[in-house]
Amino acid sequence: MAGGGGESTIKLEDTPTWIVVVVCTVIVFISLVFERLLHYLGKTLKRKNQKPLFDALQKIKEELMLLGFISLLLVAFQGTIQRICVRESLMHHLRPCKKDDTATAAAHFSVGFSGGARRLLAGGGADSTHCQKKGKVPLLSLEAIHELHIFIFVLAVTHVALSLITVVLGIVQMRNWKLWEDSVQEEDANASPKITHVNKSEFVKKRYKGFGKFSFILSWMHSFFKQFYGSVTETDYTTMRRGFIMTHCKGNKKFNFYKYMIRVLEADFRKVVGISWQLWIFVMIFLLLNVEGWHAYFWISFLPLVLLLAIGTKLEHIITQLAQEVAEKHSAIEGDLVVTPSDHLFWFHRPQIVIFLIHFILFQNAFEIAYFFWILTTYGFDSCIMGEVGFIVPRLVISVLSQLLCSYSTLPLYAIVTQMGSFFNKAIFDANVQAGLLDWARGAKKNKKTRIVNGENASRTEGAEGVLLHNIVVVDESAVGGRKAEITEV
Repeated sequence: MAGGGGESTIKLEDTPTWIVVVVCTVIVFISLVFERLLHYLGKTLKRKNQKPLFDALQKIKEELMLLGFISLLLVAFQGTIQRICVRESLMHHLRPCKKDDTATAAAHFSVGFSGGARRLLAGGGADSTHCQKKGKVPLLSLEAIHELHIFIFVLAVTHVALSLITVVLGIVQMRNWKLWEDSVQEEDANASPKITHVNKSEFVKKRYKGFGKFSFILSWMHSFFKQFYGSVTETDYTTMRRGFIMTHCKGNKKFNFYKYMIRVLEADFRKVVGISWQLWIFVMIFLLLNVEGWHAYFWISFLPLVLLLAIGTKLEHIITQLAQEVAEKHSAIEGDLVVTPSDHLFWFHRPQIVIFLIHFILFQNAFEIAYFFWILTTYGFDSCIMGEVGFIVPRLVISVLSQLLCSYSTLPLYAIVTQMGSFFNKAIFDANVQAGLLDWARGAKKNKKTRIVNGENASRTEGAEGVLLHNIVVVDESAVGGRKAEITEV
C-alpha cells in the first residue's frame, strides 16, 4: 500500500499471522519473565523482613506502571498529535540545532514531506500528507513521538539504577561503622565512672576551632574540605551515637544505632527511587532550555555538584557546631562526652530538606547521563544536538564526580547527621513492633467506635488504652522532619 512520500507500508490486515504470533510471543515472554523476577524479589524481601526495600520495589513498580501509561497515551494519541498542524515558521524558534544542520538530528520535523524519514510507531498515508495539504507542518511527527517515548523510558530506568547504585555504595562505605558500633557497646558494658576533660577530647580537638574573629571562617573552611577525606571518623560516630541515645532512648544504652541508621536509609531510599511530579516539571524545563548556542545542559551540570558541596559542608559544620556547643558550656564533665541533637542546627530547622536535595541531585545526574546516551544511540556522537566535545566531556566528568561524592561522602554524612534532629524516626522500631502497634491501634479505635455506637461511656479508653494510643500519635509527631509513621494509620 502506498504511504506518504512514496513509502510502502503494510497494515496488520495484510501481515501473515505467523509473524504477528512470533512478535507477540517474544514481547509477552519478556514481559512475563520481568514480572516474575520482580515478584520473586518482592517475596524474598518480605521473607527477610526488608520492608523498606520492599516498599522501594513497590515504588519502582508504580514508576513502571506510570511509564506504561505514558507509552499507551503516546501510542493512542499519536495520530491525533500528528494531525495538529502549525505554521512552519514556528519550527524555527528554540531549536536544539541550527536550521541547516537538522537533517539528521531533527528529521522528525519533516516527516510526511521527505521520503527518507522513518515511521517507527505507526504509519498512515493520510496523516503524513494531512498538514502538507494545508501548507503547514505537524506539531509533532511520528518519528519525534517515538524518540520522546524512548527518552522517557531511558530517563526513568537510569534514575532508578543510579539511585540503587548510590545507596549500595553508601552502605558499603558505612561498613566500618558496624565495627565501631560493636566496639562502643563493648566499652559501655565495661565502662567505669570517669571525668572527661572536654578540651582534651579527641572529638572537640578535631572539630572545635576556638574563639576569635577568624574561628567562624575557619570552621566553615574546615567543614568544606573535611567532606573529601574521612567525612565521619570513629570519634564522630561514637559521640553522635551517644548524644542520640541519651536524648531519645536513655534507658537503653545497648541500642544498636548502626542498624537504626541503615533502616532509616532504606526507608528514605523509597522516596529517592521515585520520580515525583516536581521532578517531571524539571524535565520539562531542561528540555525547553536545550536551545542551540545556549549550552544549557553544560551549565545545569554544575548544579548538582554545587548542591552536593553545599550539603556536605553544612552536614560537616553541624558536627562542628555540636562540638562547639559542648566546648563552650563545659570544661570537664562526669562520664563520656554527650552532644545535644536539635533541629535548629539544620536549614530552616527541617532535617528532611537534605533528602529532598539529594533526591534532586540524583535525578539531575540521571537526566544528564540518560540524555547523553539517548542522543548517542539515536543521532550519533557527531550530531549537532549532541553539542561540542568541549562541553560534552566536562558534563560527563562532573556527573561521575557528583555520583561518587554523593555515594562515598554525602550519603553517609546524611545517614548519621540527620539523626541529630530533635525527633527520632519511626525506624527506631523494627518491622514487627511497628506491625504490632499498628494492629493494636486499629483494634483499639474500632472498639472505641463500637462503644460509642452502643451508647457506652467511651471515656474509659482514656485509661491505659487511651494513653498508649496517645503515645503512638506522639511517635508519629516525633518522626524526623514530621514524617508520618505507619503505626499511626488508624
